[in-house]
Amino acid sequence: MTKWDDYVAGSPEAGSGDQGQRTGEWSGDAVATTGAALPLLALAACGGGGGDGGGGSTSVATPAGGTTPSAPIVVVTPPPTAMEASRFLAQATMGATRALIDTVVSRGYDGWLTDQFAMPRAITHYDWLYANGHAEEINRFKLNGFDPTMWRQLIVEPDQLRQRVGMALLDIFVVGVDGVINSWRSFSMAAYVDILLNNAFGNYRELMGAVTTSFAMSSFLTYFQNRKANPTTGTQPDENYARELMQLFTIGLYQLNMDGSLKMSGGQPIETYSQADVSGLARVFTGLVHPNFEDAPPRYLNPLVINAGMNETGASNFLGTTVSGGGMAAINSALDTIFAHPNVPPFVSKQLIQRLVTSNPSPAYINRVATKFADNGQGVRGDMKAVIRAILLDSEARTLPASGAIGKLREPVIRFTNWARAFGATSPSNAWAIGDTNAVTRLNQTKGRSPSVFNFYRPGYTPVGTALATSGLVAPEFQITNEQTVIGYVNFMYGVIANGIGDVKADYTNILTLAADSKALVDEINLVLAAGQLSSAMQAAIRGAVDGVSATASDGSINRVGIAILLTMASPEYLNLR
Repeated sequence: MTKWDDYVAGSPEAGSGDQGQRTGEWSGDAVATTGAALPLLALAACGGGGGDGGGGSTSVATPAGGTTPSAPIVVVTPPPTAMEASRFLAQATMGATRALIDTVVSRGYDGWLTDQFAMPRAITHYDWLYANGHAEEINRFKLNGFDPTMWRQLIVEPDQLRQRVGMALLDIFVVGVDGVINSWRSFSMAAYVDILLNNAFGNYRELMGAVTTSFAMSSFLTYFQNRKANPTTGTQPDENYARELMQLFTIGLYQLNMDGSLKMSGGQPIETYSQADVSGLARVFTGLVHPNFEDAPPRYLNPLVINAGMNETGASNFLGTTVSGGGMAAINSALDTIFAHPNVPPFVSKQLIQRLVTSNPSPAYINRVATKFADNGQGVRGDMKAVIRAILLDSEARTLPASGAIGKLREPVIRFTNWARAFGATSPSNAWAIGDTNAVTRLNQTKGRSPSVFNFYRPGYTPVGTALATSGLVAPEFQITNEQTVIGYVNFMYGVIANGIGDVKADYTNILTLAADSKALVDEINLVLAAGQLSSAMQAAIRGAVDGVSATASDGSINRVGIAILLTMASPEYLNLR
């Protein structure tokens, strides 16, 4: 009987807890080995060339006899191919499926976006926790239910565009559940993620307001029950939220042109705000408290309200403006001022492009999206639907880059959900016991568990001493990538692909029908998982490993499928989404 670990050579070592990883067959126990990094290293040697899929195509029809300055030019966009659809879904969802690829081919990009914008949420995270018994007293001081509801929605819910954009927003408006201090933390964090998802297709200004009055954010950034200055004791309002609202959520550190480039003065970038602006703005965010005193889950669902005794009603000066009078009116005035700042369109647009499409969008791409953020064409600023369409339908997103071009490193969590969605993973018990995957022996990332407000990685991060740094390019996801995490990821996915995790297991029924034909098998996995990005050389290398296992051997079919999936997910061409 062929051992799957023949292709993941090395000596066994301790796995990651609940997977029970030890040497065994593909169809039996999973294997965690230091040698599990070998497929990644070996495939890297095959070259990181581009896939064989075609890029986005546009044909131009002109009147007979050629064009003249006044002749209309009609741009006709043909339906996307399956590979083009898969690449689009790699940017717009938590992972493609064969059925979803077929839907995009049928509906077209714009039609699919329209369908997704119209799709309501099946159930909120907060309601799912309630429906599954997590409001029982025993869970008051536990995190039970939070990770399961997050994983479940990312993997199985059909509102995939909302899920992907919501996770992009969570990377900007960062809250990590471990930094939220209260009872019923699962509910308070669930309510916060619901805010992001519910507003993903709304208006950015409304999102700013909902985030500001969220208990989870107020706890994470320590402005819950923030008090006005006390002249007697010399205490001043907490400045955390005022600073991060400007620095991370809206305008950034330096003034920007609409294409994201820095505005300069005397050869130096111009700062957007000063410490005085932070102190002035902090006065506005005082007096925010719970609307009631009952310590039960609904307390963390409702927006915060103003306690007049804690709230500053005097003048607050920041960003060249003054607000006074206190209360929610002052907060709304402050948020309006920030939202109107010229930095908001390019600052937010660039980060959303980075999260969905590419780490290094061109200035022209940023400018096009930022322009749509500033005005959706109907005089509305901050229209998220318009911004999302602009990002995903832009020529820079839809045209396949040249071979070897830099796109973005796929986030570890998205790699996992790619697998889970591509192969129909389910949790029969509805427990979704995937858990916290922040450990370096797992994914080194879990949505909703960021260690700080700066996220797992910063949008401007560049690996030191690399060609990327020399070229002035950024690669945010590399901030959580190193030799140890690469080995941990391959080991973790080895066990997951083979055995699932908890009762979360894939359904390989359909892909097993292709197991005997290594070309058909690799072609299908390349399409659904890798968006057609595996080069001919990479596909040949994977087929060679697959063909090393007889399809007629005991467990041969499942071993061949497992090898093809793992080696694809470990390949540089899959890891770098172009």
